[in-house]
Amino acid sequence: MSTRRPSEARHNVNFITGNAGKLREVRAILEPAIQVDSQALDLLEIQGTVEEVTLDKCRRAADLVEGPVLVEDTCLCFNALNGLPGPYIKWFMQSIGHAGLNNLLAAYEDKSAKAITTFAYSAGPGHEPLLFQGVTEGKIVPPRGPAHFGWDPIFEYQGRT
Repeated sequence: MSTRRPSEARHNVNFITGNAGKLREVRAILEPAIQVDSQALDLLEIQGTVEEVTLDKCRRAADLVEGPVLVEDTCLCFNALNGLPGPYIKWFMQSIGHAGLNNLLAAYEDKSAKAITTFAYSAGPGHEPLLFQGVTEGKIVPPRGPAHFGWDPIFEYQGRT
């Protein structure tokens, strides 16, 4: 029998990721209040807006895990290209890399961009996911620094200093 009072009950969520860095970040935010377990699922990603992609991914994961899930989708949106590559940044990175992403903007004076991170949480199968989204304004710059975390080398944060 548990000695915890109901108010001390520990909740858990399955964070669907194979990325150790993302898992560390989410655990740092949610634990110890919420135990974060991790599963790497190869989920089909539909085409659509970042919100549509994330909601669909969350529903699929909840069905597969048969429990509460948290999914994340990060996209990079070039303002000159009306938001592309957006949720398809992973595929752009794999096919053309940092230099290719810079080349996409070569003909444009506007190098501004947005990094959008969208989380979706579902309590389980049949539960409508909740969306949480953060937007960081920035600009695209020539690649610099370590290249071990996605498109970080070409995105420069444009915020308060």
